[in-house]
Amino acid sequence: MTDSSTPLTVGQSAPDFTLRDAQSNPVSLSDYSGKNVIVYFYPKAATPGCTTEACDFRDNLNSLQSAGYSVLGISPDDPAEISQFAADESLNFPLLSDPDNQVAKAYGSFGEKSFGEKTFVGTLRSTVVVSPEQKIAHAEYSVDASGHVSRLRAELGV
Repeated sequence: MTDSSTPLTVGQSAPDFTLRDAQSNPVSLSDYSGKNVIVYFYPKAATPGCTTEACDFRDNLNSLQSAGYSVLGISPDDPAEISQFAADESLNFPLLSDPDNQVAKAYGSFGEKSFGEKTFVGTLRSTVVVSPEQKIAHAEYSVDASGHVSRLRAELGV
């Protein structure tokens, strides 16, 4: 099982993308040109870890935005699933659908993982910060959902 992607490093150009949001509207990274963007990848909407992480971003969004950061969440879920997830958890930032994992792969957020005794490939929990110049400013892989946003805020000085 070697369908892993290569992690991005600081200074690389951020791969541009256009994905559908919860309302099936197209959202592109280039829409955020000139801004800092936190792009986080999560495996599955409405699962315990992904809910913890999404709610953590929700609860910290004002401080992140005040410091000049936008947040985008990306998963392989379809727009209907992310719409329901966003509504159920009162999420206040865009969630984007990456059904074929092409963006996750481009960002190094796709690969082998284990759950219990089972090993499979899929979206890896990770976070990339994109600078206003569309360069990678920070990248974290194999992120622990609990406390992640607090650690990220400390790293970013927010």
